[in-house]
Amino acid sequence: MNMLSTLGMPMLWAALIVGFAVIEGMTLGLTSIWFAIGSIFALIAAMLKLPFLAQVIVFLLSSVVMLIYTKPIVQKQLKVGATKTNVEELIGMKGFVVKRISEHEPGQVKVKGQIWTAISEDGREIEVEQEIIVILVEGVKLIVK
Repeated sequence: MNMLSTLGMPMLWAALIVGFAVIEGMTLGLTSIWFAIGSIFALIAAMLKLPFLAQVIVFLLSSVVMLIYTKPIVQKQLKVGATKTNVEELIGMKGFVVKRISEHEPGQVKVKGQIWTAISEDGREIEVEQEIIVILVEGVKLIVK
């Protein structure tokens, strides 16, 4: 007698629900949760004693339908991935040079009261006290002009 028939299909789907929920909790990517929901529907199918193939079809169809139709709505409501970080807000802001930026060595700039390592956009030197505009953020370094 195999393990699935011993434990029963409801146990398999319950384990998958927990597994997908744990994965979602660790990643917060709004992907695994839809498969957890699909597993809930498959669990219901198993409890209704539908054949295993029907349970798998219920799982796949409900997961895909939930993923396609509800993920965009949930992402919009939760604004997943839409929140700018403080660093992204620096782009376009003005500041000034506090340590000379040269062609071969980064300098430092002050933007929003914070000191950042910076290089010039075109490799030109920028002297202390010159006003700059942040063009791009690369890691912890600002690209300025």
